[in-house]
Amino acid sequence: MKEFSYQRALDISGALALLDADPDARFLGGGTNLVDLMKTGVERPARLVDVRELPLDRIEVLEDGGLRIGATVTNSDLAAHPEVRRRYPALTQAVLAGASGQLRNMATVGGNLLQRTRCGYFADVTKPCNKREPGSGCPAVEGEHHNHAILGASAHCVATHPSDMGVALAAFDAVVSYETADGPGELPLAEFYLPVGDTPHRETALPPGALITGVTLPPAPVAAHSRYRKVRERASYAFAIGSIAAALDVKDGVVQDVRLAFGAVASRPWRARTAERALTGAPADAETFAAAADAELAAAKPLPHNGYKVTLMRNLVVAVLTELAEETAR
Repeated sequence: MKEFSYQRALDISGALALLDADPDARFLGGGTNLVDLMKTGVERPARLVDVRELPLDRIEVLEDGGLRIGATVTNSDLAAHPEVRRRYPALTQAVLAGASGQLRNMATVGGNLLQRTRCGYFADVTKPCNKREPGSGCPAVEGEHHNHAILGASAHCVATHPSDMGVALAAFDAVVSYETADGPGELPLAEFYLPVGDTPHRETALPPGALITGVTLPPAPVAAHSRYRKVRERASYAFAIGSIAAALDVKDGVVQDVRLAFGAVASRPWRARTAERALTGAPADAETFAAAADAELAAAKPLPHNGYKVTLMRNLVVAVLTELAEETAR
């Protein structure tokens, strides 16, 4: 591990100044991803600016019925908050599915959004990787890729984003707030992650030196009837091979509102808007759910060893939406 300095920020302006003073500095939240990458040599910051003591650890209920979640709220506190559990149960389920209790106690909301891919080639500095070294190549295209992307990838990178929390946030139109030396800004989560294209090393639309300060969830009555389902290769904590955050509102057997987002299928949480459009106003039955999934997955471009994900995601859509529809009918 490269030798580095450590400094704790006492306020937002001080954190921004510390980062601005050193181009090789990085913000440190819980460190559950960054420190691992430092150990392997993928990340080599000269300075860590600890932001855990900043006043960003609250969850607030907004007047319009939405929620404001501070960037340093731990994953444990997020999952346990009664208003998160009541208004956005899929978010609680996603966080609980994401990691062990020990990791949830350390990991922060802001850090979760910025975690890097778990692609084995990215984590191994002896291998080429366009995310680490632009232009060096993507060995996963021809190599080990059974858990890589089937949507939105490119010849330059086929890695997936590992966040469970991000999938639920994507389904509910979350907005990310940040601060820079030039002032505050916001990014809808739909615009937060950049398309892979030919620049996979550029992962987010955050301005240079930006500090995430929080996430806002707008009011969404349909979110109260939501679910997160994760498929993984072992029963203990592991990264998804496919996941879904879904919310459904049905009246008289017809879909009134629906939210769908997929995980572990793309370089970012994948909002399934094609499927949502196909479902809205349609009968709430398994045939309709399957047709909507097929419409969304028509854009999939699986590699030789990850085509199973197309079937997996189709089955997840049908299973989870069927369960939600049956609960609504009771």
